Amino acid sequence: MKLKKKPKRILITIIVIAAVLAIGFVGYNIFFGQPEVTEAKVLKTIDKYGYTLKDNKTKRYQDMFGELDEILSKDPVDEEEYVKKITEMFIYDFYSLDDKTAKTDVGGTDFIESTVLSNFLENAEDTYYKYVESDIYNQRKQNLPIVDEITIESVEQTEFAYGETVDDAAYEVQVSWTYTDSNFDNYQSEATLTFVHEDIKLALAELK
Repeated sequence: MKLKKKPKRILITIIVIAAVLAIGFVGYNIFFGQPEVTEAKVLKTIDKYGYTLKDNKTKRYQDMFGELDEILSKDPVDEEEYVKKITEMFIYDFYSLDDKTAKTDVGGTDFIESTVLSNFLENAEDTYYKYVESDIYNQRKQNLPIVDEITIESVEQTEFAYGETVDDAAYEVQVSWTYTDSNFDNYQSEATLTFVHEDIKLALAELK
């Protein structure tokens, strides 16, 4: 008669082991699992121009955004000051990789002309951003560049054709910059940017 109770004991043992494993799995994920990924929150917008500032941007970029907001709040807007500021913001945001979470986290996209944005993103991910390691859990050890000093060398108005559009009052900006770490001295440090009018907004149509 006692032999008939053995299967019952085995079943109870299996249930207990399963329960212990389940509790252990949950506990491990709570205490040792990957940290939670938080979404960036919008701090400020310049609605009329479609610019957005999120809380994952550095203090320096946030300060530049505030300066841009001030420039665009004037009537009339000084377009030369406007184009200088967005040139600085683009160079800092695009060429600084240390604050980027992955190769797809391309900087400077707020300033790209809409018809070339897709191509711009593809090229960036295949070239300059190609080897940026994921940092969504803030555990990356990779050494990446941060833009330091930015110098606007010149600003000139020019005629520029793109697609079927011609802007006879486009802006060509010559700019140079340095990096905070001399290990990146061989990285790109100068460029020519051409901005065109997209309604009231100036947008980057060419980078070379």
